Amino acid sequence: MKHDRYAERPDGFTLIETLVALLVLSVGLIGVAALHGQALAASGLALNRNQATVLAGEMSDRIRGNRSAGTAYEAAASDNGCDEPTASGGGDCSPAEMAAHDLFLWRAQIARNLPGGQGAIDVDTGSIPTRYTITVSWDEPTSEDPVAFAFEFSLPDF
Repeated sequence: MKHDRYAERPDGFTLIETLVALLVLSVGLIGVAALHGQALAASGLALNRNQATVLAGEMSDRIRGNRSAGTAYEAAASDNGCDEPTASGGGDCSPAEMAAHDLFLWRAQIARNLPGGQGAIDVDTGSIPTRYTITVSWDEPTSEDPVAFAFEFSLPDF
């Protein structure tokens, strides 16, 4: 009787084949985990940029609602209590006091919603119509320098 040398070979996977398959699978899973980590970091950056956009838009609405304040939005912020009701039904503040109060509330929101957040407003009265530049800056963990978002709009005088 003849012996066939391949007839005695065991069927199935060997230990080395299994280890190689496990290694390939592990490398793939590590890649998926790294991709997931990058997606989480990118969503955090997008959230901060979205917050900055919303906060800049909110301040532009406040400026449009208080047109007569003009350059008062460049001045110092202060809590004037303009949002507290009085006997006449509303806060009793001048446009400049309301602008300072708006700045106070806005900067508090920025500090609360953005890491290391700061806000500034530049008013260019030399241009016609008056141009406002609202800048919101914050610290990103992936950047050494603060990130800034600038929103510019013009507001005609009535």
